[in-house]
Amino acid sequence: MDESLLTSPDYKDWLGELQARVHSARISAAAAVNRELVLLYWDIGQGIVEKQEQFGWGDGAVDQLASNLRHAFPGVRGFSKQNVWRMRQLYLACSSPAFLSQAVRELESGKAEGEDFLANALETNAEELVSQAVRDWVAAVPWGHHANVLARIEDPAERIYYLRATARFGWTRAVLLNQVKADAYQRSLAEGKSHNFPLALPVHLAEQAEESLKSSYNLEFLGIGQAVKERALEDGLVDKLRDFILELGYGFCFIGRQYRVLAGTKEYFIDLLFYHRFLKCLVAIELKIGGFEPEYAGKMDFYLNVLNETERAEDDNPGIGIILCAEKDDVEVEFALKSKGNPIGVAEYQLKPTLPNELKGKLPSAKELGEAIGLPAKRTKRKRKS
Repeated sequence: MDESLLTSPDYKDWLGELQARVHSARISAAAAVNRELVLLYWDIGQGIVEKQEQFGWGDGAVDQLASNLRHAFPGVRGFSKQNVWRMRQLYLACSSPAFLSQAVRELESGKAEGEDFLANALETNAEELVSQAVRDWVAAVPWGHHANVLARIEDPAERIYYLRATARFGWTRAVLLNQVKADAYQRSLAEGKSHNFPLALPVHLAEQAEESLKSSYNLEFLGIGQAVKERALEDGLVDKLRDFILELGYGFCFIGRQYRVLAGTKEYFIDLLFYHRFLKCLVAIELKIGGFEPEYAGKMDFYLNVLNETERAEDDNPGIGIILCAEKDDVEVEFALKSKGNPIGVAEYQLKPTLPNELKGKLPSAKELGEAIGLPAKRTKRKRKS
């Protein structure tokens, strides 16, 4: 072994570049294999549907096909009866008129990115090109995600949301399942995303930053049911950092809490500091236990100025700030952010699940429940007369 090589900076740099290249190639190869596998399953599902319609074959044809495929390819996994039925289900779900209509709406509204060739499809109403776009969306997501998570989602718009998010952010199956359970789609529809991203960032970055910000964050996993101080809230988030990062979304990497920055002779501390892999920027998060106040925006703007000057790498994008508060007034936030030069978003958090509006006032009280099951009523103590 040449010891001089191990201590050579040039060799270390070269080795690092090769390792990164190998890692990248493995990821690309895995993605290519997954794409071909999912497209194969799509074609099998399409063939089953078309043959059943053409020849009037019943459900037995699916079971028979699964058995024959397993016999023909004994060393190949994936041809169980259940999995072949899932192939049929996937094709039916993603080729239905409702799904294709929603896909067209997504494309027309500009929500879908990277499908430039579809401009002609929308102008000429070429159904085959829209169908091709759907195939591309489906093929970009691993089969396990389709079979175990997405198969449970019936609403076309919701399924497309999770398809595109999984493909874009590389969500693992566990992350996808967590996002579904946390109703990420429903919260993405909620009005109230408050930020100044279009004013402070280039268009392409503003769109990505807007997608990474939620209108509200569910912190129910903290198990907090009463008012707390900001430091206690911060302690809980750090203690359950994995759950918090899952709630933030894929791409956030934790750097530190009470992160110290210097401005002149004074030191300041940012509640939580992250780095976002896809936005390629620092993300500062400030926690507020009460409602939003305009001065919070000024303080965050100051923090971002300091971070960009002292912590930002040469190839990083400008830092982004997120202010998490118990509640906010969108008009007040708009005025507070209007004059700020740095990209800042404001979002609410929830410490416990809220009752749906349609059920509010319709559920029995604790007293009524007690009376219904025969619990004795609590007696109030009377003060003795002096």
